[in-house]
Amino acid sequence: MLASLPIPTELLLAASILALAVLYSSVGHAGASGYLAAMALVTQFPPEQMKLVALTLNLFVGAIGTWRFLRAGHFDWGTFWPFGLVAIPMAFVGGLWTLPPVVFKPLIGSVLLFAAVMLIARSTGSLRTPETPRSMPGRTTAIISGAVLGLLAGLTGTGGGIFLSPLLILTGWADSKRTAAVTVVFVLANSLAGLAGIATETPSLPSGMMMYVVAAVGGGLIGSGLGANRFPGRGIRLLLACVLLIASTKMFLTMA
Repeated sequence: MLASLPIPTELLLAASILALAVLYSSVGHAGASGYLAAMALVTQFPPEQMKLVALTLNLFVGAIGTWRFLRAGHFDWGTFWPFGLVAIPMAFVGGLWTLPPVVFKPLIGSVLLFAAVMLIARSTGSLRTPETPRSMPGRTTAIISGAVLGLLAGLTGTGGGIFLSPLLILTGWADSKRTAAVTVVFVLANSLAGLAGIATETPSLPSGMMMYVVAAVGGGLIGSGLGANRFPGRGIRLLLACVLLIASTKMFLTMA
């Protein structure tokens, strides 16, 4: 079943997704928080549709990133599996749950705020990837962390990468290439699981869904092809942080 938006709104959302995908991928991000921000600013999608769109876009963009990182040999199974073991089924559980707007909106607002803070931290140098990674945490710590991140991934439609990446960097458990590779596979796996959970409720699809997918994939390919070296990465991160802060504010103001 398709849920329709006015054509101008569909085009505006697709254009926003395209622009955000280009910007995010140019600084090495998949863009899940950006897609949520675009929907928060442009549409009045209910929670289940926001999750459905975000996770679907994650699936395509995550597949591209996974292929590239696997081909480059940066993915490390030993880093991934302790986090992914329980995260994937918990993402399915998160996908099953449909939160009321009074809960979902402040949750998404908090996620967008967190993403904005992380972008600002990266742009100012406050959050730096360690040159020499530390040893991985005990399996119990990683598994519990993964469970929490997987549940958040399914509940919010982010795929969990927005949380795993800063965790690996702040703790020094992985270098930049390993962090990026593990995170994108984490997003892909959790997005699949989250979508499986959402599918049990058979939510209606936005009529412009195919256009949004094309916009996200096209933007991701363009941005990753151009690369951060051709753009002022610090400026882009600050610009994206401003967009996320605006969308976060809207989520909090409209949560009633």
